Amino acid sequence: MQKRRKPASFQEPPRSACGTRPAVIAWLARRQDFERSPPHGDPAASFGLARVRRLLAAVGSPHETLRVAHVAGTKGKGSTVAMLAEILRAAGHKVGRYTSPHVHRIEERICVDGRPIGTRDLIAAFATVIPAAEDMDRAAAARGGRGPTWFEVVTAAAFVHFARANVDIVVLETGLGGRLDATNVCRPLVSVITSVSLDHMSLLGKTVGRIAGEKAGIIKPGRLVVSGATAPPARRVIAATAARRRAPLLQLGRDFHVSWRPLDDRDPLLGGEIKFRPPAEFAAASIRSTLAMAGRHQADNAALAAVAALGLDAAGIRVPPAAIPIGLARARLPARIERIAEQPTVVVDAAHNVASMRSLVESLAPLLNPRRRRVLVFAASADKQVEEMLAVAAGHFDTVVVTRYAASRRAAPVERLIDATRAAGWRQPQIASTPREALVIARSRAGRGGFVCVAGSFFLAAEVAAGR
Repeated sequence: MQKRRKPASFQEPPRSACGTRPAVIAWLARRQDFERSPPHGDPAASFGLARVRRLLAAVGSPHETLRVAHVAGTKGKGSTVAMLAEILRAAGHKVGRYTSPHVHRIEERICVDGRPIGTRDLIAAFATVIPAAEDMDRAAAARGGRGPTWFEVVTAAAFVHFARANVDIVVLETGLGGRLDATNVCRPLVSVITSVSLDHMSLLGKTVGRIAGEKAGIIKPGRLVVSGATAPPARRVIAATAARRRAPLLQLGRDFHVSWRPLDDRDPLLGGEIKFRPPAEFAAASIRSTLAMAGRHQADNAALAAVAALGLDAAGIRVPPAAIPIGLARARLPARIERIAEQPTVVVDAAHNVASMRSLVESLAPLLNPRRRRVLVFAASADKQVEEMLAVAAGHFDTVVVTRYAASRRAAPVERLIDATRAAGWRQPQIASTPREALVIARSRAGRGGFVCVAGSFFLAAEVAAGR
């Protein structure tokens, strides 16, 4: 059994102007936030580990006290994190979970045993981090630079909270990429890379191979890597990186396998059932489990979570095989093919790139019956492959309602979305000034027996959920 390191000690949080949740949120809103405003120029000038390392050192280096499983990937990483966290909880561990972005409230990002951080703990974590961040702000300003970003500060606050909560293990999701992501200060017991496809190309690279190189940046020397990448260029890059760092690599489709079937052929929203064959080196029997989250793609995520759990067991984090199906059956996340209303059926999904849009329409196929009216509500960030996403959805829906969310300056203009729908062969799109109005229009067009799907962005999902 691996010896547990002693948690760092923290001073009592100093009194500050940010003594309430609204004050914390307002303070954060003044920071550079690349989730809402895209960086310009060389990504290395905006991202990196130096700032977050200085910030964490100033608050006692809480990340160095934590045992971590680290997850990167283009799509599926949030679901994989949720599944692995639930497996570890079923095994009896106290589990920290860090995910992004949030759908409803920032507290969703920082969870212990499935419960979002409470208001008092949120304030306490930021009361420790804010003075250190402001010291860095002043030092950076004197040099003509900038202090820690929004994501770097939130990541530091999460590490502080997890260390104070004395969790047994943290399951940590990267925000963007991997190599330069603020979460990459950790030294994980296992690294997981989910599927890799084209996304954030202006920052991560124009090819799947280049993007895979950024994701592979989380691979640490000698530590197990579990990969769900299936595209040959991605597999080659991940394998080469693992070999250079002498990190053992287990690959989906080569070392372990999974099959899936829906629980109900007529209603894919009810989830599915998997049969999972583990890697031979773990000498574990095949596992059957139900999945609460819908879609064939969730089977791959479940397999990655299961292999990571077995790897953690080998590293000293006890995970009985019986905990795996229990955790997989419990795991849920908002805005992952989530049914939010009936008559008409309304489904919200955070699909925000071409690959995730393909998975979405494949998963919803039984509900996209041409005998019922089908309406897509769509908005996306301007740096996404908007035209290609809409082309994937074309033919599966009768009507598209395009809109623009208010939460991010990255949102694509409605005029571009209109042009993209026409180029994809849609009939005249409907236009809504807000996501809330778009949902009203869509439900009216679908009628009580119809089907509405909201997709294109986490920001769209959040505003629809808030306004429904």
